[in-house]
Amino acid sequence: MNNNLADNERAVWILKAQGPQPLCKLAEELKVTMEGARFQLLKLANEGLVQATTEAKGRGRPKQIWSLTETGNARFPDRHQDLALRLLSNMNKTLPPDMMQGVLDAAAQSVLEKYQEELKGLTTLESRVRKLADIRNREGYMASYMDEGNSYLLIENHCPIQAAAACCRRFCQSEQDIFSSILGKHAKVERLEHILEGQRRCVYRITGK
Repeated sequence: MNNNLADNERAVWILKAQGPQPLCKLAEELKVTMEGARFQLLKLANEGLVQATTEAKGRGRPKQIWSLTETGNARFPDRHQDLALRLLSNMNKTLPPDMMQGVLDAAAQSVLEKYQEELKGLTTLESRVRKLADIRNREGYMASYMDEGNSYLLIENHCPIQAAAACCRRFCQSEQDIFSSILGKHAKVERLEHILEGQRRCVYRITGK
């Protein structure tokens, strides 16, 4: 292990290399007190990188076991993303436009069904926009929404699929179409800002028709 890593990063590295660990073992590996290790882990938990579960064995006190979350695991290189981008690029170059659109439509349908399930039971436009922003935030888009009185803004400060969208611009149109579908036929979705156009974020204005 690289001893020059910051303490927090060392804790993430240990959990990746050795798997879930009890607090005492992590404190030993980090060469800090139990309280010091707990402080580091709570900070990482607040960042969504680690999580704790309680494990009871025999008659002793239950142990708190720490492990990486999906976000924590994503800190490490994943060559699958490079492979996926190469495949997407080749498909976009070689498939006829209608076949490529069919692939995108199938992927969009899966996302649409997932979003529809999460928005089930929400009847007002604001409640649906709020829930959509929450979903997109969980997916890594750093999303939020604003009430402008006669309309709402859906703001996304990050695009976790930016590389794929740059490779195939139809991804962006597909996302906008999904928003229109799940927000209902009485909602109009207009893109005001677009990361792929060189702007800092993506912003959509949503108005009731």
